[in-house]
Amino acid sequence: MLPLLMLFVFGHEIATAGPRRTQSAEDLYEQGLKQMRRGSYTKALESFNRVRNYHRDDPVSVQAQLAIAELHFKKKDFEQARFAYEEFAALHPRHKDLDFVTWRIGLSIYRRASKAAGRDQTATRSAVNVWTGFDSRFPESEHIESVERLLKRARSRLAAKELFIARFYERKGAWNSVRGRTQHLIRRYPETDSVPPALQLLGTALHRWGETSQAMAVREQLATEHPDSRHLHRLDRVLAGPAGEPPDEKVFVRPYRIRGAQQIPPQGR
Repeated sequence: MLPLLMLFVFGHEIATAGPRRTQSAEDLYEQGLKQMRRGSYTKALESFNRVRNYHRDDPVSVQAQLAIAELHFKKKDFEQARFAYEEFAALHPRHKDLDFVTWRIGLSIYRRASKAAGRDQTATRSAVNVWTGFDSRFPESEHIESVERLLKRARSRLAAKELFIARFYERKGAWNSVRGRTQHLIRRYPETDSVPPALQLLGTALHRWGETSQAMAVREQLATEHPDSRHLHRLDRVLAGPAGEPPDEKVFVRPYRIRGAQQIPPQGR
């Protein structure tokens, strides 16, 4: 008798409850946005993932995917944000917000880069690669000004890294390495503040190697482009001193490897 009574009760409840309402893709997406604005990132991520998993054919699913990348960015999980933005760009290469996504990809990388010139700047270089040519790809983008400002900072940081290494070699008297680093800096980052000291180091390296005519040519370039620079006066003091001997062509200066701000001696051959 009891089993029959239970069956009757539960059957009556199921019949009267009616079908359970399923949230639409739009409702879930709006719910996720509200949760994200409140800082409930875990719940927001669940909402956006439900849109992607259960409403794949709905256009809102694309918005949810971009919202997931933004959520990681707001959490300052920049590595995960980068992956999410890159995935979005790969899946939607013609999306109307691709300029925003490209800006965010570079910014996610840039935020993880060290500000110290002596540290590894691989992340800074990657951000520069992402942003280079942004104005040509997205001439109407509202993010051009921000990208150009950040690109300038990133290139200045890379130039400072080259200058840091050149000064390291200067202390070692490795003039060939100083020459290579400074020439690369001047050629690659001509608009940065690191150029005047790089020209001073280049002129010094050439003078120490006995290449006095080339050293004077560098001095003239420094005087023309940066006539009020203190680095011009410093180079003049070097050039006023005795020049070095031209190196033998067979001499090879094995440079020290640089890792962060530490000196790592060369290992073997």
